[in-house]
Amino acid sequence: MDTELLKTFMEVSRTRHFGRAAENLYLTQSAVSFRVRQLEGLLGVELFSRQRNNIRLTPAGEKLLPLAESSVMLEQRIRQEVATAEGMHEQISLGATPNLWDAFLQDQLSVLMNTLDGVALSALAHSSGNLVRQIAERTLDIAFVFDAPKAEELTTVAVMDIPLYLVSSQPREDWQAALEKHYVLVDWGTSFRIQHAQEFKGANPPLLQTNTGRIALDCLLTNGGAAYLPANLIRQHVHDGRLYIVPDASVVNRTVYASFQADSGRKTLIETIIGLIREQLSDTELQ
Repeated sequence: MDTELLKTFMEVSRTRHFGRAAENLYLTQSAVSFRVRQLEGLLGVELFSRQRNNIRLTPAGEKLLPLAESSVMLEQRIRQEVATAEGMHEQISLGATPNLWDAFLQDQLSVLMNTLDGVALSALAHSSGNLVRQIAERTLDIAFVFDAPKAEELTTVAVMDIPLYLVSSQPREDWQAALEKHYVLVDWGTSFRIQHAQEFKGANPPLLQTNTGRIALDCLLTNGGAAYLPANLIRQHVHDGRLYIVPDASVVNRTVYASFQADSGRKTLIETIIGLIREQLSDTELQ
């Protein structure tokens, strides 16, 4: 199937607007409409319900969307593999949730780039569910997640523990005072949410919820407040007196897991990458 049709379908799905999709794809609106009709004709189903300015995916469109994303990613992966083969290089794709990129993986990219000779890297951010699906579909080589997936075809190993610290923009003696106003709740995975709910019963609801630590950090530095954040995001700000550790709040340790296909042909390279990341363990602690 022509991936250009799938890309057009994905863009209309994302924008919910044929005109904006046409602008983003550098096409005319009639060309976008034609591509969608062509795809619908090939599949024999309607992909969008069109009611005035309200465009929504039909049930068939909802089913097609993840398949289209996988197909486009596979095409991109094939192109990358062929291109790197011409240059005598190896291509490997790493994926993680946004908060894991913030917590530690972003800082590891330069280490990997400077250490892995002849290896081209691809770095992606997705939800845990999408990462596991892409590993299963072999469009991704290795996924870093907080909650270990349960799938027989995947090998999952613990990589490191990341401590999370409750910090506040003002000195606070206890967590009740820190969470009283402008608290930002960061989603650090299922186990964190459970422990957080148990330890902070009766706390006011958060002013903001986010799945990225950098958003929380920016809010604390700009508007004040408190949040659970990893050492690499807060170390300099604690040193400069812009953030303060809340002394009576628990330090929450989250285990990072790496998942990959058990029969992956890149197993040796994957294990090398995991080893290189483990060597950076000291950077995850606040000293």
